[in-house]
Amino acid sequence: MTEKQSVSRFRPCIDLHDGKVKQIVGGTLAASGVTTAELKTNFVAEHDAGYYAELYRTDGLLGAHVIKLGPNNDAAARQALMAWPGKLQVGGGITDANAREWIEAGAAQVIVTSWLFPNAQLAIDRVKSLSQAIGRDKLVIDLSCRRRQHPDTGAMTWFVAMDKWQTITSTEITPALLQELAQYCVEFLVHAADVEGLCQGIDEDLVRLLGASSPIPCTYAGGGKHISDLELVDRLSNGRVDLTFGSDCVAWNQRHSGH
Repeated sequence: MTEKQSVSRFRPCIDLHDGKVKQIVGGTLAASGVTTAELKTNFVAEHDAGYYAELYRTDGLLGAHVIKLGPNNDAAARQALMAWPGKLQVGGGITDANAREWIEAGAAQVIVTSWLFPNAQLAIDRVKSLSQAIGRDKLVIDLSCRRRQHPDTGAMTWFVAMDKWQTITSTEITPALLQELAQYCVEFLVHAADVEGLCQGIDEDLVRLLGASSPIPCTYAGGGKHISDLELVDRLSNGRVDLTFGSDCVAWNQRHSGH
């Protein structure tokens, strides 16, 4: 188990859909990434991805991630990476065929989900081969999830969700899973897809699980609605889990880092 870090941090995110920065309500985007009649957004930003990357650079917000939600987002993602080379993580459609390309384009790490779960089953051989190919320090594993009833026990628990959170895999998020995967990556990113974008509160039980069980840094996303959620995540996780949501929390980071 990792030691308590100084405090849970705000981790900014640039979500890209059709080349624009958007905040999308979790689960309303089709697996293909295309727009559907059911797509719900909280906002579509006026500024481009590079603008926000520059803001994060100016304010010293480390650990930001750029997520490509479907096609037509590569140019916007590269624009963000050019604005702050070597400091942003990038995810969305990352595979063994293009991971190295994104690192060479300026990504600090690549974030991978769906490629690691062919046929909605975790392929540990893919985890191992990708980690070896690009280096453990360059890989972030996305374990975004939905809460479902366990088929054997009947208990409500979390299963990894892929394909824009539309496909529920057979992989349950457990302490044993986190311990195993931590050997091959530098960090976990976990969206609580059931509450993502709703701004109605975080999944407190999931934050507790991640804080108690992840042996490596972990970032939680989903349901954040107020600056006080940073304090809540800090308390629930004993400072071991960071939080990302679509609010300006520069002051929090600066206040707790002595800046």
